[in-house]
Amino acid sequence: MISLTIPKMACGGCAKSITKIILDIDGNAQVNADPSTKKVQITSNMEESIFRTALSTAGYPADPE
Repeated sequence: MISLTIPKMACGGCAKSITKIILDIDGNAQVNADPSTKKVQITSNMEESIFRTALSTAGYPADPE
């Protein structure tokens, strides 16, 4: 499981956008985006760096872990 902190995820709309970005990369991924904790959990066989790059490009950079 991949766990990311996304400081700019402020609302449900942000969470939906982030979920869509992840699912556009891996349609089989399981995604849990929680704006109250600013955490995203992703279950996928793809590399974490792919998701980090896509989220950053879309304006939702993840904190370094």
